[in-house]
Amino acid sequence: MAITSKGLEQLGFDADTDFLLEDHGSGIEMKWLSGAAQPTVSAIETAHATWQTAYDANEAAKTTGRDKLVALGLTTAELDALGIE
Repeated sequence: MAITSKGLEQLGFDADTDFLLEDHGSGIEMKWLSGAAQPTVSAIETAHATWQTAYDANEAAKTTGRDKLVALGLTTAELDALGIE
């Protein structure tokens, strides 16, 4: 894995305020702007994995919720009209 915006955000940093990630063709480069200590690549990777786990669980929950509503008798057109994905 590598340095990711989601990993840094999971650690409480804000893009464009605390850091910039740029790709100049040789991979992602980070420019550190924060007055706080720069986290290690390992800490960023761990935070990204934490974010990814939560994201995946949320996506699974949304899919499960829609399926449950269909099982209760709502049509997919009704769910779409309500904005439930």
